[in-house]
Amino acid sequence: MSNPQAASAQQEAIETVRDLIKGIDTAMLTTRTEEGLVSRPMKTQEVEFDGDLWFLTMKDTNKYRELLQDSMVNVAYVGQSYVSIRGRAELVDDRGKIKEFWNAAYSELLDTTSDDPNLVLIKIRAETAEYWETGSKIKMVKRLFSKLTGTESETELNKTVDLDGV
Repeated sequence: MSNPQAASAQQEAIETVRDLIKGIDTAMLTTRTEEGLVSRPMKTQEVEFDGDLWFLTMKDTNKYRELLQDSMVNVAYVGQSYVSIRGRAELVDDRGKIKEFWNAAYSELLDTTSDDPNLVLIKIRAETAEYWETGSKIKMVKRLFSKLTGTESETELNKTVDLDGV
């Protein structure tokens, strides 16, 4: 990225999303199938968001097969804010990286060890994120009043940020 302003805006967007999803243990990963959309809970990795999201899964799952067919995904987080991240998934079979992310919770959750050849990482390169901040009751009242009266409010309901830099 040669434009310093664009690079700064992208970094700011990444930092905003990082702050919004920090500490949320579970995300909903949505994949596409021939029948439609499917969502399932996934454990968020304890790494700082840098534009990529990482999840562990098994190769013998529907989500693995779905991602082989269609890499477009959405990841939703609910905490103090609501965050919806759209991007492309890549399946990464890297034992070293799996061991880096491994913790005791996975042993129990997946009933296996980090050496299991059936384990694979899902790396999601975020393209856009949409978020709704819910922290302020005043903001919520302004939004509700604006919606009821049809008048403009200074407070946006949500915001979308480009994380891909395109």
